[in-house]
Amino acid sequence: MSRAAIAELLQDGLSDKAIARQVHVHRRTIAGIRTELGMPAHKPGPTPSNPEDLFWRRTQPTDDGHLLWTSTSRQLRGGDNKLSVHRVAFRIGNQRDPVGNVTTGCGQARCVHPTHVEDQPMRQQYKAIFGEAA
Repeated sequence: MSRAAIAELLQDGLSDKAIARQVHVHRRTIAGIRTELGMPAHKPGPTPSNPEDLFWRRTQPTDDGHLLWTSTSRQLRGGDNKLSVHRVAFRIGNQRDPVGNVTTGCGQARCVHPTHVEDQPMRQQYKAIFGEAA
C-alpha cells in the first residue's frame, strides 16, 4: 500500500495498530509516517472534557435506584488533580464542593448516585436529628 493511502487512513483517525493490521505493515512504519506528517500519536476513544463526563461514562444504573461504579479505579482525573469518584458524585448532586470525607449513605457499597453520597456536615446533621443509629 502506498504512503499516500496510509496517510489517508491516518487522517481518518485510525490507530497505528489498526492501519498496520489492515495494510500488513509494521506499526513502526505507520508511526514513522505519522511523525513525517507531523501528526500526534493516536489516542484511543474520545477524551472526556471534564471529570463529570467521565463519571457518567463509568456508571451503570440499577433497577432499584442506585448508580453503580463500573471501573476498577476509584479516582478520576480533573486536569492535574485526581478526584475521588464520591467527591465528583457529590459535586454533581449538591452543586458544591464536599467538606471532609464523602461516603455512600444508602448502604449499597458500590453506589455513587449523586443523591446517595454524603459529606461530613451532612452526616453530622443526620446524627444530630436521628442519633447514633443514623
